Amino acid sequence: MRRLSKVSLGILGLLAILSTKSAAFAAGPEADFKTAYAAAEAAEKQAGVLRNQWLPTETALADARKAAEKSDFDRAVAAAKEAEALAKASIFQANSEKEAWKNLEIR
Repeated sequence: MRRLSKVSLGILGLLAILSTKSAAFAAGPEADFKTAYAAAEAAEKQAGVLRNQWLPTETALADARKAAEKSDFDRAVAAAKEAEALAKASIFQANSEKEAWKNLEIR
């Protein structure tokens, strides 16, 4: 009987963890937008530190904000993810250009 109660407690604990996880997934599209937008802004800020921000990234961020204002969170999330990808590409470009000059051949 004592073993059964430990197993039952373990199952109850597992169910509690799973219900917490499912509540996080059920946060909704607005929360998804906020998460995606925050990631895009962070990447764009990092690109700014490297002094390599791209205009298309700013346009995608503006599109994401406008879509969110209209409660079109699917479009807003897509635009935020596009902005994040563009910002990460600009970061990659800045970092690769830091080393690329070393490979130039002086004539």
